[in-house]
Amino acid sequence: MERKILLTDCPDETGLIARVTGICSRHRLNIIKNTEFVDNQKSRFFMRTVLDGEFTDDFLAEVKESLPESASIRLVTSCRKRLVIMVTKEIHCLGDLLLKNYAKTMNFEIAAVIGNYNSLRELTEKFSIPFHLVSHEGLTREEHCRQIMKVIDAYAPDYIVLAKYMRILTPEFISAYPNRIINIHHSFLPAFIGAKPYEQAYNRGVKIIGATAHFVTEHLDEGPIIEQDVIKVDHNFTASDMAEAGRDIERMVLDHALNYVLDDKVFIYGNKTVVFRN
Repeated sequence: MERKILLTDCPDETGLIARVTGICSRHRLNIIKNTEFVDNQKSRFFMRTVLDGEFTDDFLAEVKESLPESASIRLVTSCRKRLVIMVTKEIHCLGDLLLKNYAKTMNFEIAAVIGNYNSLRELTEKFSIPFHLVSHEGLTREEHCRQIMKVIDAYAPDYIVLAKYMRILTPEFISAYPNRIINIHHSFLPAFIGAKPYEQAYNRGVKIIGATAHFVTEHLDEGPIIEQDVIKVDHNFTASDMAEAGRDIERMVLDHALNYVLDDKVFIYGNKTVVFRN
């Protein structure tokens, strides 16, 4: 017996659920969980089906044949995903991920950590994980990103996580890993894009601050959003207080986003996501 997840994304039309589940039944596959969503504005259908059983070579072809011509389907194995983490100097998101990797409480294994400073080497190596310094000093952004790509490709990760990595990536880098780079942004997008978001928030006198986890695209901080959350602040908070309070929410939002992505609960379409939280 094997457990796999069938991911279906196609134009909506009558009978899609019955068609897919009927094929699963004919192949004697046990449906552990089935979750679906229809975007009525765009008439788009999404479904995540967790299956147990013996999978034959013709199962996926039969599902594909039953769906609209432009359907996208994937049959993935539920397994721990390999991550490469990219960092600069901030410790809180990396520290949280290293602890979860050590305790095996999330569905990933950290293959390596890459930093453009050496600040987090000692912490990383305490967990027996390779740390690679790829300094940006004296290099163009393009040269720097190409050097990072060489390190990443040696580990063949499923996803790259920017755990407070504070440099802008090149279009070449981003296009090499489509829908595989996840960033945690220290504000509530689309507000306060770019540098010093807590100072921007303080200067606007905001009453909430938050964090956003999103996929990285060529448009800075504008990729498909996976998860967001906020906390309340007031006039007593300085910009420094806001930054301190924001660290906890950044860790939490990144954790939740990774849980959804690594458990194959996220569909990307256009610049949006469908996230099956349960």
